[in-house]
Amino acid sequence: MFTRRWVMTAAAASVMAAGAASGAMAMDLPDLEGRTITVVTENAYPPLQFLDPSTGEQIGWEYDAMEEIGKRLNATIEYQNISWDAMIQAVSDGQYDVGMTGITIREDRMEKVDFSDKYMTSQMFMLVRGDEERFADAPSFAAFEDGLVGAQPGTTPFYVAVYDMLDGDEANPRIKLFETFGASVQALRTGDVDVVLTDGTAGEGYVKASDGALKLVGEPLGTEDFGFIFPKGSDLVEPINAAIASMEADGTLDALNTKWFLEYSLGQ
Repeated sequence: MFTRRWVMTAAAASVMAAGAASGAMAMDLPDLEGRTITVVTENAYPPLQFLDPSTGEQIGWEYDAMEEIGKRLNATIEYQNISWDAMIQAVSDGQYDVGMTGITIREDRMEKVDFSDKYMTSQMFMLVRGDEERFADAPSFAAFEDGLVGAQPGTTPFYVAVYDMLDGDEANPRIKLFETFGASVQALRTGDVDVVLTDGTAGEGYVKASDGALKLVGEPLGTEDFGFIFPKGSDLVEPINAAIASMEADGTLDALNTKWFLEYSLGQ
């Protein structure tokens, strides 16, 4: 059980300062009364969550967002790590309260876990080496029969590669599987694969940090919404959704986007 408390939004404070009346001056958020929430992540999907290359600290958009959610709900956040291929089942089994790693909201996953409302919308792009000239979009890559794509199994990039770029065969040998997104990018850099799919914002970060070694090509290959996952029937879905809504309303989500997708440089 949890009580409720009032949190003033930045937008409401601005309206009050201007002397204008507003019916949405504050948002009624649940008070979790110091409850500990165990969040599991992968630390392999910059800039959403990853290890700072200089300090080893766990950082990223999702860490900042979850810490802010904890503050607004009066909850303590604790973090654990697990590989992507085990995460959904582990959360479904109740080993963790929340999972976060840029997880696309999909109906098939809803059979095992509950999702929060979306906290981010992203589009898939093709990340290639900076000197790539053999193909420039999905159709020309499909026609390039020697071309290889790197992906993590069971992820949105994997399914987009299968169904939007290639022939719909999930066992297509042109798809090389990797345990982490970072490993697939490293394989791209070394020439072991020719393309990796990534959301545009993360891809721009990789390109910026690569000093010309990487680039994005082609048109966006679909839109995806990211959400946090919970064991089925979790009582945390409603309060975390309320916190996400308040963060969207007062500009906090936009501020996180600016910090991690525009201002932060990977590798620095």
